[in-house]
Amino acid sequence: MDSAFLIKFAGAIFAIMNPFVNLPMFLGLTSDMAPGPQRRAALMTVGYSAVLCAVVALAGTEILTFFGISVADFRTAGGVVLLMIALGMLNGRAGAAHHGTEAEKAANEDRETVAFYPMAFPMLVGPGTIATIIMFTGQAKGSGDYLAIGLVLTGALLALAIVFYFAANIGHLMSQTLRTVMIRLMGMILAAIAVDMIAGGLRTLLPGLA
Repeated sequence: MDSAFLIKFAGAIFAIMNPFVNLPMFLGLTSDMAPGPQRRAALMTVGYSAVLCAVVALAGTEILTFFGISVADFRTAGGVVLLMIALGMLNGRAGAAHHGTEAEKAANEDRETVAFYPMAFPMLVGPGTIATIIMFTGQAKGSGDYLAIGLVLTGALLALAIVFYFAANIGHLMSQTLRTVMIRLMGMILAAIAVDMIAGGLRTLLPGLA
């Protein structure tokens, strides 16, 4: 298992799916729920996210091949998407790509559950997460790298399950300052990974730049 590959993938996934960064949105969407339904929504959110991640990891590269898109193409485009999300995090804005537009948020008010939309998709498994998974599975070399991808995704989903399950308790302990610092820090890490993705994709597409 390539440790550099593992660390880079873990950094990207935890920056996007960071449970503490997404916790305020989950609390906001489930604020009118009793503790029991809220915890069921948390487990359903993680379950839907796991299914989406598995589908993307197993079929992502095949989907690209079907549409005639190379990994380098998707790596560059995915890096741009991640960079836009990261800049939004650094500026304290929730990007519409992962958190939905205002019209989409308003449409969710009458839904019985927000576990699949918008929590699992597009907040947790949105364009940035999908691009990251497809890009890294396309770069994977051997069973060790695939094992690293599985371990990181499992770890991220377990962290989400624990934090969201105890969301009400944890939310009382997190100050606004702590949330702001975490969002800015994750945004900076994600921006650095996005730049690396764009540079790597351009080096393949335009070898003269190297």
